[in-house]
Order: sequence, then structure tokens, then C-alpha cells
Amino acid sequence: MLINAELLLQYLKCKRRPFLNVRGDKAEQDAPSDLLLKLYQDKFAHKKKVLAKLDYQRPRFSRGEAKTGEAATLELMQQGVECIYQGLLTIEYANDNTLSARPDLLIKQPGKSCFGDWKYVPARVELGKRPKQEYQVIAAFYAFVLAAVQQVESETAWLMLRGKETRYSVDLLKWMPRMQEILDECIQMLHLPTAPEVFISRQKCSLCNWYSSCHQTAVEQKHLSLVPGVTPGRYNQLKILDITTLETLAQTVPSLLEDLPGFDAEVATKIVLQATSLLVNRPLFLPQTLGESTISENQHFSYQEFLLGLPNNENTIAQYPVSVEIDPVVYETITYSAPIEIYFDIEAQPDLNLNYLLGVLVVDRESNTENFYSFLAEKPDEEGLIWQQFLELVWQYPDAPIYHFCVYEFDTVQRLAKLYRTPSKKVLPVLDRFVDIYEQITQTLVLPLESYALKSIARWLGFEWRDKEATGAKCIYWYDRWLKNGDRTLLEIIRRYNEDDCRATYAVKDWLVKYMISQYENETIKS
Repeated sequence: MLINAELLLQYLKCKRRPFLNVRGDKAEQDAPSDLLLKLYQDKFAHKKKVLAKLDYQRPRFSRGEAKTGEAATLELMQQGVECIYQGLLTIEYANDNTLSARPDLLIKQPGKSCFGDWKYVPARVELGKRPKQEYQVIAAFYAFVLAAVQQVESETAWLMLRGKETRYSVDLLKWMPRMQEILDECIQMLHLPTAPEVFISRQKCSLCNWYSSCHQTAVEQKHLSLVPGVTPGRYNQLKILDITTLETLAQTVPSLLEDLPGFDAEVATKIVLQATSLLVNRPLFLPQTLGESTISENQHFSYQEFLLGLPNNENTIAQYPVSVEIDPVVYETITYSAPIEIYFDIEAQPDLNLNYLLGVLVVDRESNTENFYSFLAEKPDEEGLIWQQFLELVWQYPDAPIYHFCVYEFDTVQRLAKLYRTPSKKVLPVLDRFVDIYEQITQTLVLPLESYALKSIARWLGFEWRDKEATGAKCIYWYDRWLKNGDRTLLEIIRRYNEDDCRATYAVKDWLVKYMISQYENETIKS
């Protein structure tokens, strides 16, 4: 079996992915996302920048001509070429496996090798700014193959990172043994009769071309990785206790989990309730949302039974203090509505450390009007201008709460204020008006959803974005294209998406208020 660096890199990120790449049905793969294509383009651009400073030679061979490529690389090494770009090296490895390495660079150094009074050090060009574990493992893989080819033990390998003028030297004494363990595990996995267990890790899986296929498998299995809060580490702890289904998780006493690594009392309670919510397909209140009213001290009910009004069931045994009403402070905080409300969302370009669109939806309940304002930096140097425009608008409504979803908007306003030396008296009163709808929901309820992202919640409520395929990631790609080709239709798509984000935040907030009022007034919670 042929094992290359790309396969090993995939294994480091997901044990299932290399198996599918080698033995899966290619028809089930997703097309590369726009953001993934942008990452490829960015990495290529970074590589060109590094190569521009080097005098290098490249072995000439076509795709699929491995033997030709290997021979051309060895010829350049025998000639003592100072720098070789994308040479191809192969060696035989245990049990009829072939290791194939194609380092970005092979750089000549003083020393002894089978080629003469010189040797080569492998270097990998990476788009990241820090030496991640996966980078160092792959660099060690290159060094391992190179050592066998030039018949001298490798002492180091280099990483050329973005924003770094000097090469990062990989400690092979540390990473070579770890790489060999990973390599052997990967080879063993590739010989299994079936693919490794699916696990949906939203951030890691989002760019994978097997995401749709794996997600469908997870849905069919009702896999616990679809339960918000169940991380790979927590899942491993649950498996030790033979908790592998929604039913068994929902019936678990949280106190059995709270002392496990990665858990505590709050996490355990929330995960158990999350499983219950998914099973019954309805929102459930978290314990801290409810008041302190109790019943006879000799009576006990499971919290799930109490919320759902279910008959006592010995299989549902998690015990909580019984409450009969929503905490009035929580109720007043969430259901507060101002005459004028502001909904705020930002679009950013991480590579440029740029916040290029500040979108504001002003909802005037008294006049029954909604006005959207789009402050967009058509050029990166206009960020300061749109920041001032944003401040001028929100100060027109000094008493209006500013609703947003997740902490990014709050953190960004702090950063922009510092960057553009905005006086505290102009910023602190604005920050005091910020209300995080994500925080309000996740501290009050569990929802029958796989994710608490804005899109997931809003679509569950029936809200739809006008551009069905638009995402924050695609906006990064579109803005990058705008800067390169000046296509104004891209800006209009981004503006529309940003407005829909603001309106989705409004829809979620409006639903939360109405839901709390209906639960409070109708007294659906019964002891």
C-alpha cells in the first residue's frame, strides 16, 4: 500500500478520512468548498513568496510517473544541487508498504551522505503562523524517508511558516518516534475491513469532502457526536460507561458523569438534557432558569419527567430539585423589549485582520419600521471610516439595546476602539448595551438541534436566507474575489447575507421572548 504525507496528515485530523479516500466511493464526495479553494490559493501564493527568495531546481515529471520523478530527484541530489523543489522520494516499509514523500524543499547542507560530502534537510512550507503538531509530524515523516534515501540519520527538518523570516527547526528526537507510532496506526487502520467509527466534529469536518456522507451516516445511527457538547474526549468517557445512544444518555444520572475528565456538574446536566431534548424534539429549560419552589421533601421526580409531564419511570432516574416557575429575574431579563432595538452583525476577512462590513438593523416598535444600514469597507483602509459610521448611528439611539449572536461582535468593537483610539466615553456606553442572544439561549434552554449556530437555530424556526448557499466562509471567499476583480455583484451578495444575519438574530430573539412568555403565562410546568 502506498502511504504519502497527505494520507498521514488526514489521519492526524480524522481517522476515518484516509480510509474513505483510499477505499470509499468517490461518488459520495462533496465538491471542494469555496473556502477550501481559497485556502489552496493562499497556500500556493505563500509558497511562491518563499520560492521567490530561493535559487532552486525542480525535477521534471508528469503526474503518475512516480519512478521517473524519483529518478529525476535522485539525479539532482547526486549532482549536489543547492535546493530542490518538490522532489519525490520513496522507500519500502514494513509488510509491503511504500512510503512516498514529496517535501516542498530539499536544502543542501554540509555533512556526509551516500551522495558525497553533503546531505539534504527537508523543509515544508505551511500557511499557518505557528508550528502545529500536524506540521511537525509531517516534517518528521519527510525526514524519516529522506534518511533512508541518503543513508544518513536526519538531525532536523524545517518548517517555513507564514509571517516568519526564519525557518522553524523541528525536534526530531521528540517527533520521530511519535510519527512512527502514528504511521503504524494509520497503516493498520487502512487494512481494517470497514471504515472507523464516524464522529462529526463541526469545526474539523466543515472543510472535508466526505462531510455530507459522514453526516448522513451519523444521522442514521443517531450518533452521540451530533449532541452539542459531546466532544471526542467526552465521547470516549461515555463509551467507557457503555453510554452510546441518545436513550442511554438521556437516562443517565448526571452525577455519574460530573467527575469524569472533561465534565463537571454543569456540563453533565446540560448534555443529559440535550439528549432528552433531541429525543422528544422540543426545547427544555435548564435548571438554573427555574425558581426554587419545591414539593414535599419525601417526593422526588426526575428533572426530565418534571419538565415533560411524563409519568414516573424507573429508567429515567436523574434527580433535580423540583421547580414550578421560571425564575422572575431570568424572565424579566429575556422578555424585556425596548421601543427601539438594534441588531448587529459583522463580516470579517481573517487573513487581513479586517472587519470590512458592519451591518445594523434598527427596529422601531413604536413606528413599526425596520431599517438596515450596511457600513462596508470597499478597500481595507476604509475600516476606520466604517467604524466611525457605526458609532455615529448607534449613538443616535443611546437607549437602544444592541443585540448580537455570540461574542465576536462585542470583542471586535473593543478591538476597533483600541485600534482607532476611540475615547472610552464613546465606546463603554455602547458596550454596556450589548446583549448576546446566543448566551441568553444557551444559559436558559436546550434545543432539539445538532448545533447552536445562528443558521441552525433560525432555520429551525423557519427563517431562511435569501441566498441559500451563502455562508460566512463563502463571504470570506467572495470578498477576496472582490478585492481581486472588482465585481460589485459580490459585494451585493455579501450585503444581503449580512442583512439576513441581522434579521435572523432578530427572529431568534423574538422567538425566545414569545416562548418565555407563553411558558410563564400558561403554567405548562407542573409539579
